[in-house]
Amino acid sequence: MLVALNKPFNVLSQFTDRTAPSRRTLAEFVDLPNVYPAGRLDFDSEGLLLLTDEGSLAKRLTDPKHATQKTYLVQVEGLPSEDQLQQLRQSVVLKDGPTLPARARLLPESPGWIWQRSPPVRFRKSVPDAWVELTIREGRNRQVRRMTAAVGLPTLRLIRVRIGDVGLDDLAPGHYRIVK
Repeated sequence: MLVALNKPFNVLSQFTDRTAPSRRTLAEFVDLPNVYPAGRLDFDSEGLLLLTDEGSLAKRLTDPKHATQKTYLVQVEGLPSEDQLQQLRQSVVLKDGPTLPARARLLPESPGWIWQRSPPVRFRKSVPDAWVELTIREGRNRQVRRMTAAVGLPTLRLIRVRIGDVGLDDLAPGHYRIVK
């Protein structure tokens, strides 16, 4: 079984939390037995998280040698220049080494279908923000946030919208659908 979940902001990508039991977990949203996350999505990130009851499928989705593409909508602080976007496309050097080339494009405006987040992203009149669509083929810890910061564009909000062939589509935060 493969399940697509729209993980809300400030929800842990696991079913239990032994370190801080007051944090929200997947158990609040998914009532299917024996499914587990295939990969992770940071506590402060939102969007598509795949769950499965098949170990081989989870491995195929998360193993770096398969280079599964993951697409994110990233709200960044500042207006990206073509040079900054090109840096993201070519490779960004992080503390744990250079990233693989990525696809990056500036979106002309805020995607109108995105839900409101609670709490909302801080708004500052003097600092513009923009949305970038970024597709990567690796999955290092907090990679997208570190990539945008490395090119001078701190991430304000991060929403994963696609993993391989599976898209978030019209799933509302906290809802899931069975893909197969």
